Amino acid sequence: MSPSRSRNQTELDDEDYGPSRTQQRREALATLTLAGQLTELPPSRLAKLELPEDVRREIDITRRMTAHGARKRQLAFLAKVMRRYGDDDFAAVRAELGENRDRQRQENAAMHRLEAMRERLIGEDDKALSELIDAHPQIDRQHLRSLVRQARNERDAGKPPRAFRELFQLLKDLPRDPPGDGA
Repeated sequence: MSPSRSRNQTELDDEDYGPSRTQQRREALATLTLAGQLTELPPSRLAKLELPEDVRREIDITRRMTAHGARKRQLAFLAKVMRRYGDDDFAAVRAELGENRDRQRQENAAMHRLEAMRERLIGEDDKALSELIDAHPQIDRQHLRSLVRQARNERDAGKPPRAFRELFQLLKDLPRDPPGDGA
């Protein structure tokens, strides 16, 4: 014990007062965010989650509201109802939403890579075509070249992008890990 501190002050320091006000505020905001995410979920996904009945009822009420102020107040009330339960009651819900968010982010990144590859193929880049054929030797080369040529013609003539879409579908159907990498 330092000489400048009294015995009473040291005893007070040893007591546990629970979470700080800042921590309580963070937890309340996290619950409010979770409540907002739950109201934005499609009904089919919401039905798969294990939620208390009163929370489901408040989510339905919140979804029906259209006025911004009323919806905001109802969302705050929904978060208050959710805070009555412990963190472990919503742990599975948080995990499900987190996993789905990660999976969705990965799928979006994969789609962007496919779109970039399609743009490289159509953009008069024969190097991209040869790289794709080298990476996937089982691909129908004649069909691929035909689709690339048709997509270029459609783009130049301003026609509907039928071959453009077919080329994307062909790229999407390719195996992700090409055989013969031999790593």
